[in-house]
Amino acid sequence: MKSDVEELMPRLLPVEFEASAEDLDLNGPPRNPREYLRQVQLEASLCPEVVVAQIDPKKLKKKQTVNASVAGCHAAPAGFSPSLSWQKQQVSNFSGVRQSITKNRKHWSTQTLDDNVLMPQLTDEEGWKRFCLGETVYLGTPSCQTDAEPALDYSKVGFPPFLSIVSRLNQSTVLMVLEVLISWFEGNKFVPQLGCWLYSLLACLEKPLLPEAHSSIRQLARRCAQLRSTLESQDDEQLPALNLLICLVARYFEQNDLADQPE
Repeated sequence: MKSDVEELMPRLLPVEFEASAEDLDLNGPPRNPREYLRQVQLEASLCPEVVVAQIDPKKLKKKQTVNASVAGCHAAPAGFSPSLSWQKQQVSNFSGVRQSITKNRKHWSTQTLDDNVLMPQLTDEEGWKRFCLGETVYLGTPSCQTDAEPALDYSKVGFPPFLSIVSRLNQSTVLMVLEVLISWFEGNKFVPQLGCWLYSLLACLEKPLLPEAHSSIRQLARRCAQLRSTLESQDDEQLPALNLLICLVARYFEQNDLADQPE
């Protein structure tokens, strides 16, 4: 009587099996081609018909499914949006920065970092927030003001995006850190450290964009536009930075529906 495997799967090679299953050692090497084919057949017969993967939901990231929103930005209050010539100039400057990073990436990535620069692990989201923004911003602790000029403590104020740092980041890390900072920005105010890092990460973001990157930068532009709509004065120091980020997302990365239109 033929086995179920032999019944369901047609025999492709006309090989007669002389040895029984008891005579074969599945853990040992086959002694001839017939034994090899018999081992393959027996191993297949031992596999269960239905296999269920054991998945740990905790290991699944929340953003596996990317929903790219097509919602536009808040319209800028009158007098708060930049001119078209300003936007074109910023795009030109940004393009030059990207070319310079690409050209010098290999050189800067080999430079030795200072002993106090301890870059977080890829999956350490909280560590990246602390690294980029500093403990003062990340933890919301007030900075201590003293009469004497204190030594600069990057762990408190955040490490700037030096070329020797950002040049070490591959695209996966660039996108991950960008998403982490944008997510933090959704629930917090704009600070200079955040602006510097967002600009630098955008400068390192390769085109064409991955779907995740596409969604993240649109989220960034909308958040900047929403915050801009709450500003009370055109002299607010946040306005140029917010306009710049919106401009880069819309004009350089071609999210044209988010672009500020000339007044």
